[in-house]
Amino acid sequence: MAKVILTHEVNGLGVAGDVVDVKDGYARNFLVPRKLATPWSAGAEKSIEAMRKARRARELASVEDAQAARSALQASPVVVSAKAGESGRLFGAVTTGDIAEAIGSRAAVDKRRIQIAQPIKAVGDYQVKVSLHDGVVATVDVQVVAAK
Repeated sequence: MAKVILTHEVNGLGVAGDVVDVKDGYARNFLVPRKLATPWSAGAEKSIEAMRKARRARELASVEDAQAARSALQASPVVVSAKAGESGRLFGAVTTGDIAEAIGSRAAVDKRRIQIAQPIKAVGDYQVKVSLHDGVVATVDVQVVAAK
């Protein structure tokens, strides 16, 4: 087992500043190369506390902001246009990046915080979950329309 310090949020593992034990290969081949974590060391313990302090300061201010953003996102559906054939099947799929770009006018949302249950590959109405903050999740209606 390897001990690492998360530098970004990783689903199912933790948030920035957490010290977690993971398998050696997961740390060496996934977390560290993608800069999602750094190897734990005694000297890095000081930077962990600084990360936690900064995160706490952001969280206190952003709970109210996240709730306001949730109500703004759930107020009306988000429209995403994509190239589609005559049958309504898309050429490709709608990605989290496409949805984040469409949401951009209402709230700043990172594409990594958007969860799609199944790939969106046809024109229609869908629901996606957007994690805005710990415990604040918005269910957003997404309308996929054919681009003209």
